[in-house]
Amino acid sequence: MRSYTIGENDCGQRLDRFLSKTVPLLPQNLLYKYLRLKRIKVNRKRGEASCRLALGDLVELYINDEFFAADGQENAFLSAGDQLEILYEDENLLLVDKPAGLVVHVDNDGAVDTLINRILKYLVAAGQYAPQRENSFTPALCNRIDRNTSGIVLCAKNAPTLRVLNQKIRERELTKRYRCLVFGVPSPAHGVEKAFLRKDAAKNQVEIFRQPVPDGRTIITEYWVLDSRKGVSLLEVDLHTGRTHQIRAHLAYLGHPLVGDTKYGGRRQNQGLPFQHQALCAWQLTFDFPTPAEHLEYLRGRSFQVKEIPFSLEDCGL
Repeated sequence: MRSYTIGENDCGQRLDRFLSKTVPLLPQNLLYKYLRLKRIKVNRKRGEASCRLALGDLVELYINDEFFAADGQENAFLSAGDQLEILYEDENLLLVDKPAGLVVHVDNDGAVDTLINRILKYLVAAGQYAPQRENSFTPALCNRIDRNTSGIVLCAKNAPTLRVLNQKIRERELTKRYRCLVFGVPSPAHGVEKAFLRKDAAKNQVEIFRQPVPDGRTIITEYWVLDSRKGVSLLEVDLHTGRTHQIRAHLAYLGHPLVGDTKYGGRRQNQGLPFQHQALCAWQLTFDFPTPAEHLEYLRGRSFQVKEIPFSLEDCGL
């Protein structure tokens, strides 16, 4: 038998949602079967899937040990790297400048050295996160960027902050600006482009279309040309929609692939240039918050930027 006392990061959840996060090895069909069989109890009574957990509730699980992670398995993040560029931090969140080449979450390669694992390791060392005292919550990233894109990633340290920030991101109440280098000079110098994107998950690649297509999703990309020299331009980009590889694929479709991007650009164009990754950086994040932000009101109107964008026109010899 395992028991859990509901803490501040657990309360307010449905029981079935809490169990899915706390015991991820337990299949959903068995979860609901054990609820019916009264092998899952809340405050000594039969647990109901839709029950909303309150602070201090006692959840007891009379299920086999095989569904619980082995001791120490959940702390694999302690083997992650130590390098972390923190742009801002308070008791609720932190903003980190992710370097190009570092994946944000564990991917198919199973790498332990990820951005979120570095953050968890840092928070444990700082005494701000104690896995043994948490039942269902782990500090989590609120946004993600590609492995080979650099820039700002936002992490919530507690459940209320994660809930508010996820809602704000869904409602597009945070503005994320990107800087990138592209081949060519987009015309006009400021544009808002609309197209349709379809993802091929097997290839981890997307395709852009001018007209709607089956399984396609609308994309809107706004850009400004900041500087141009000898056929290479520095752009600022605002995503009105946030789709996989949107900037890379959409700009390539418009005839302006990113410098260093061989997935959507050409190898010949990049030959001889000192770029191991696409020249793309999520350089600025602004908390616009046109609606109430609960305990995060103090962030309203604040804007954060990376200390240095890791590429320039000069890197192209221009």
